[in-house]
Amino acid sequence: MMKAVLAAALLTLSAGAFAQQSVWFVEPANGATVTSPFKVKFAVAGMDIKPAGDMTSNTGHHHLLVNAMPVKAGEVIPADEKHIHFGKGQTETELTLPPGSYTLTMQFANGLHQAYGPGMNKEIKITVK
Repeated sequence: MMKAVLAAALLTLSAGAFAQQSVWFVEPANGATVTSPFKVKFAVAGMDIKPAGDMTSNTGHHHLLVNAMPVKAGEVIPADEKHIHFGKGQTETELTLPPGSYTLTMQFANGLHQAYGPGMNKEIKITVK
């Protein structure tokens, strides 16, 4: 009986840890008005940051999508001017954008740049003066 209770508790803790995997922007804030260049800081919970190529379980690195749709789970994130890779494990950058309104999407992906999907991306809207 005690083993069954312990096993159930471990499953509950594991499920809770998985449910708490998330990413977010430390800065800028959603709705912010910024001046170029501006700092962008990323954060992740429930996973560790590792450089591209490292396929350790529950790890990955950040990607920043500028006015681009999120990439579906399992698909490789393109590398172009709208899909910026942080394959060395960076957690911040300085971004220069012309004046206008932007949607920034942070997307976490594994060592092969395969997106983890909707639970591991976060979108904000900003205005550049």
